[in-house]
Amino acid sequence: MSLRDRIAANEDTAPQTQEGHLVAVYRAKLLQEIDLAEMSSLAAAERRVRLERVLGHIISREGPVLSTKERTGIIRRVVDEALGLGILEPLLEDASITEIMVNGPDRIYIERAGRVEPVAARFSSPEQLLQTIERIVSTVNRRVDESNPMVDARLPSGERVNVIIPPLSLTGPVLTIRRFPRAYALHELIGLGTLDEHMLMLLSALVRAKFNIIVSGGTGSGKTTLLNSLSGLIPDGERIITVEDAAELQLQQEHVVRLESRPPNVEGQGRITIRDLVRNSLRMRPDRIIVGEVRGGETLDMLQAMSTGHDGSLATVHANSAEDAVLRLQTLASMSEVKIPFEALRDQINSAVDVIVQLRRDVDGTRRISEIAVLSSRGRDTFRLTTATRFRAEPMGPDRIVRGWFHHQPVPRELAERFHLAGESVPAAFGIGETELELSSREAK
Repeated sequence: MSLRDRIAANEDTAPQTQEGHLVAVYRAKLLQEIDLAEMSSLAAAERRVRLERVLGHIISREGPVLSTKERTGIIRRVVDEALGLGILEPLLEDASITEIMVNGPDRIYIERAGRVEPVAARFSSPEQLLQTIERIVSTVNRRVDESNPMVDARLPSGERVNVIIPPLSLTGPVLTIRRFPRAYALHELIGLGTLDEHMLMLLSALVRAKFNIIVSGGTGSGKTTLLNSLSGLIPDGERIITVEDAAELQLQQEHVVRLESRPPNVEGQGRITIRDLVRNSLRMRPDRIIVGEVRGGETLDMLQAMSTGHDGSLATVHANSAEDAVLRLQTLASMSEVKIPFEALRDQINSAVDVIVQLRRDVDGTRRISEIAVLSSRGRDTFRLTTATRFRAEPMGPDRIVRGWFHHQPVPRELAERFHLAGESVPAAFGIGETELELSSREAK
């Protein structure tokens, strides 16, 4: 959409208020005075400054007399609609907002600090919202219409965008923008209540000792944030391949290759799946593979990579508990076109996965590790998880704040032996458990 089209696009949909009338009037006057050829040659930041300056001159010359606040607000609205996303621009500039949810033109919600709250901003009509949506998806060469009513994409600035419009959406056009927080070091998550110092020591040792770790949790529980923090502990000398549906990870190491899947084009061709990328990554001589999320047949390829020399790999999966995570991995791996019996998939998981880190988001918005479990079963054993840490919540008080403590338990001796061989040690808060032979011998006595 051209700059002239962008400025004129909302001409007939401005709110019927005094401010809305002024916005429409000044939008038309701005369109008459700008030199489009000159504007197109400027960078985005310079273009905004130039439009604000021209519009300021117009208001000063033609009136009416406005307060500083009113003048600033009108200039911002006109320029935001011309260059940006209109009423969504202030929300996108607020770094504390992690999610913007537009449920039709007159219902906008945001997530801040883990809590969802409504905002007063409104689109004047479904048409204005659709124009904003079209502007967003056009930046990634996608389109949204009745023949293609759903779009999921990543913007050049990094935000994840999902769009669904009528007839699939009965509430009008729906837009969800997910913004990813900055990369947190693992020790910073202590202050957020995600873990404690003993767990930090354990997780750090697990990554350095090249254990294969699955980060599990529900939507919005902080899986990507924790995965990013864990990946920061990988030594710089290792070659890391990341595979994601939408690039969210922000690894700081030098030797990182980032791969991102690709949806089909408007003709339905050219799709590259996560599975295609995982398979290709195995040919790229990785030391470690990080998969943003396994959700289908690529799970089998990931498990095979973990059990055939790519130790220390990381992945996330949607599940509500550590036990569910293991069973879900088995189910997802069975979705491959290679038909493998469930028993064989169980053996594959037993040999590939070492640790499950389970996350949850509590009702007060806090994202924390609810359990760290070691997959102690091996070979053809049925799945057996040994809990190393579990969060014990106290009864909730009237302030609706979740309080509790992390309860640490001994880790399996096999894990401690692998730590020893890797030059790591088990944190004192955990200790080392007895082997099954020692336990049965003690019980016999």
